[in-house]
Amino acid sequence: MNLYDEISSNKRKSILLVSLFFIVIGALGYAFGLYIGSIFVGVSYGIIISVFVLLVGYYAGDNAILSMSHAVPAEKRKYPFLVNTVEGLAIAAGIPTPKIYVIDDSAINAFATGRDPKHASVTVTTGAIERLGRTELEGVIAHEISHIKNFDIRFMLLVVILVGVIAMLSDIFLRSMFYGRGRRDSKSGGGGGAAVVMAIGLVLAILAPLIAQLIKFAVSRKREFLADASGALLTRHPKGLADALRKIKNDKEPLVEAANKATAHLFIENPLRAFGGKMNNMFSTHPDINERIKRLEGM
Repeated sequence: MNLYDEISSNKRKSILLVSLFFIVIGALGYAFGLYIGSIFVGVSYGIIISVFVLLVGYYAGDNAILSMSHAVPAEKRKYPFLVNTVEGLAIAAGIPTPKIYVIDDSAINAFATGRDPKHASVTVTTGAIERLGRTELEGVIAHEISHIKNFDIRFMLLVVILVGVIAMLSDIFLRSMFYGRGRRDSKSGGGGGAAVVMAIGLVLAILAPLIAQLIKFAVSRKREFLADASGALLTRHPKGLADALRKIKNDKEPLVEAANKATAHLFIENPLRAFGGKMNNMFSTHPDINERIKRLEGM
């Protein structure tokens, strides 16, 4: 599969991803409808909230992510090499120059976000700027530019939004069940049917966020390998990114303070990898960094 086929594949996966999330959302709405006595109202409630949040997130999600990450615009006079490199690689990739941001953090990391190449941004930590060599930083930026070119940013943005939607709906459902339980029991007399509905709804509400997270983890790790390969193609120097990944791997303080579980998968390498040990690695959205380095050095 060539790069253009991969881009088309990512677009199709985006549609499939949205469909899977709406199936989970529909199941939550159905369970809520059973609980309140109207399946139509329950499903409609879930869909209306989901569509509203999805639209708001789609058009404003990147700004929210940048704000959460405490990213600030990169000034060319302060970061001339960073700005010039992003501009040059964007031209090489055939996309508009993305906005450029910096996070004041000693960890070495970076990410790209936005809904499409015309509305995209690249964010780099000050640790990456200060601690990476020029070819290494160029390799990291090329990786992020490749995410933009390959439409991975849209895919990742949808993941963040929809996981949040399901968590929110699940929380609303659980709260309504627990706070309304006494009133409902007094009306129904606590019959067996009500208890079954309560049990089904409770299980769905608890499992829905877990299912959403599993879908998030299932987002193809091949995306990172593709961005590595595309980035190496842009720079014609795969060793630069390989060396950068090695420095990231050996970073004594890998935690990006502003990162969280909702945004960790956006970064070039998991910024929370210092936590969770083997369990964290098992459910990581990133491929093994040693394998990535090996593939780059083999190019």
